[in-house]
Amino acid sequence: MRTILLLDNGSRRANSILNLRRLAGRLAERIGEPVHPVSLLHADQIPPAQLDDQPADILAPSLRRLLTEGVRDLVLIPLFFGPSRALSAFVPETAAALADEFGPFRLRIAPELCPLPAGEPRLVDILTDHIRQTAESAGFMPLRVVLVDHGSPLPAVTAVRRWLGDELRQRLGREMRIDEAAMERRAGVEYDFNGELLEDQLRRLADADPMTPIVLAMLFLSAGRHAGPGGDIDAIRTRIEADYPGLRIHPSPLVGSHPGLIEILVSRLKQTGRL
Repeated sequence: MRTILLLDNGSRRANSILNLRRLAGRLAERIGEPVHPVSLLHADQIPPAQLDDQPADILAPSLRRLLTEGVRDLVLIPLFFGPSRALSAFVPETAAALADEFGPFRLRIAPELCPLPAGEPRLVDILTDHIRQTAESAGFMPLRVVLVDHGSPLPAVTAVRRWLGDELRQRLGREMRIDEAAMERRAGVEYDFNGELLEDQLRRLADADPMTPIVLAMLFLSAGRHAGPGGDIDAIRTRIEADYPGLRIHPSPLVGSHPGLIEILVSRLKQTGRL
């Protein structure tokens, strides 16, 4: 019998792990079998008291425990938008080290959320819903949007944001301007593929027009260091709005809060060969 793991990158913020557990629970209800929420790293540093007295599970120790219990058929569903090194290197290397210790076992890794070149139109649907919902809640027509993600040193990961941005422009470009930004990028021209940092992008837009509101289309799954209450994006928004008193910046909900994400995860599970 297979064991299903839902994997995120991990965070030191409790809300991120609680959201991972919520998604695992909803996916389990949808497919009718257990789904185990695990994080790649970091989450074991969260005090269990912040996690309903249930410590977060980390991938390597979780795999070790399952193998010790005799499990040999595992399916991993990644909560990653693109092909990060976590999926191409860290997970396979961890599995290989454990196979040396426990003997052969099967670990099927489902595709990421937005596998290119085909992409994932349902993610465009989610972002579109969130853009319109944000503007409607704030009472304005969305004319300026910035699609913002974490940023990555890998062009293949940034290409996912580029693909989603292009799809949003095709869908919404007649109604609004769609720009892109990253929260992190490394120095050097070799990392220019990441585009502008969010604060630089917002200041450039504010200089050009300090009055028209801006929607931040949040390409994040869960609250963490950048996204969510008290994160870096909140701090950037506060600084920009203080410097441009007539401007309002409105972050959208996070992708992980949208009910449509579950159906994408179901599709990824099907792509491993069994449901």
